[in-house]
Amino acid sequence: MPYEGEFANYRPLRRLVESERVNKLLGSYKIRSTSEQLESLQSLSPIKFQPGDWTPNYLIAIDGSHAEVDIKNGFPGAEASYVTVASVILDVAKIKQLDQQRPVNPKEFRTTEKAESIDCALPGCNIITEGETSAKASLRKSIFEVFSSVRMSSEGESLLDTYEALLKYKPTTERKQECPYEDCSREYQRGNGKYPCPCELSRSLYSTDALRIHERMNPAGTNGAIFAEIMQVWERVWVVHILRTLEAKNWLSSLRRLAIVLDGPLAVFGQPAWISQAICQELSRINTVAKKVTGGKDILLIGVEKTGTFVQHFEDIDRQEDGGYGSFPCQSIALLTDDYIKNNIIFSDSQRPYGDATYFGRKLFYKTKSGARLVASLPFLTDNHKDLKRAEPSQYPRLADAVGLLDQLVSSRFPNALAPLVSANAEAAIPLSLGNKVLERLAKELITNEGT
Repeated sequence: MPYEGEFANYRPLRRLVESERVNKLLGSYKIRSTSEQLESLQSLSPIKFQPGDWTPNYLIAIDGSHAEVDIKNGFPGAEASYVTVASVILDVAKIKQLDQQRPVNPKEFRTTEKAESIDCALPGCNIITEGETSAKASLRKSIFEVFSSVRMSSEGESLLDTYEALLKYKPTTERKQECPYEDCSREYQRGNGKYPCPCELSRSLYSTDALRIHERMNPAGTNGAIFAEIMQVWERVWVVHILRTLEAKNWLSSLRRLAIVLDGPLAVFGQPAWISQAICQELSRINTVAKKVTGGKDILLIGVEKTGTFVQHFEDIDRQEDGGYGSFPCQSIALLTDDYIKNNIIFSDSQRPYGDATYFGRKLFYKTKSGARLVASLPFLTDNHKDLKRAEPSQYPRLADAVGLLDQLVSSRFPNALAPLVSANAEAAIPLSLGNKVLERLAKELITNEGT
């Protein structure tokens, strides 16, 4: 790494270019040709698919954001993260009604959206909260407190209750977890809520410690990766929380006219990946109950990806020789098998199905009537849906309704985007330049006030 103000010269670059080892390594890389890309599209066999005409009365879109800021508290590298998860409720029925009365009064149109959010500041490197002895202990306590304080309904269960319902699905046979206190030799004892460690010091443990997010905390640097993990857990547990709240209030029949759209794949990555399988089991349970009051209709939950290797691959196979797009027909769908994913998108010779430990849904490619390319996921609601050796329409719950909804909701403001997620992102996104200055000023004021 150069010193501040020092600029690199060309000698290292020349040395790399002339290196026999580097040239040998680069020369051994496999490069896919244009003809192989065409073969991928042919093996994928996109099929023309008739979208359903089902329209929800309401749609819930969920997206999150996080931003890390430096904190001046006398310790070098001190950092906090502001995390927000927004859920936007769209009155789709009213939007359709207003659409027939153009021009629409903007003030009236704004009434079709209602937003709520989980907003918090989490401690990072060198941030110690009152009553704690380390940044890691401070983070663990803060995560637990946010879970405890958030709920969809004032008289309903908290997000912590939802999480602890999912925790019951966590297998006890997985690798053992150490106590989060470095000077404790005992294994972590899973429990509910806040409870004492069984050692003689009896320090606080939390049910949320089972997420293991704190284990990756960097005590001497930035921690953006773990804050991203926290955000993705809150987004996905919030989906389950909504459904469990509807169940508790005997409102599951509303799922006949409700759809939920989540930013990103139906998956959980990193340390808390175990919770994806718990979500899968709980969605299946709720779906079984819901079908009794919805006339047999499954839950409609769609994950939509904006970026990533699957999005890039979809773009590649749609690209024509002249550089334009159109190889993949409009209103066509491609259902992905395990073999196709491993041979064409994420190379692997593993015997385990792709995403076996991280996904609670399976992917599809859909090109809308307007030409937008969407990488979407639909949930695993039965064991049949999980069989990635096959890719059949029956393995994607409410496939016709899902692609019909994608056609209706595709956004013209951004390429390959859905309008509801654009709205949710607008509620959640923190402007990088202006946002960091405002948040840093807020943190400084709060810390100053606490110190007086």
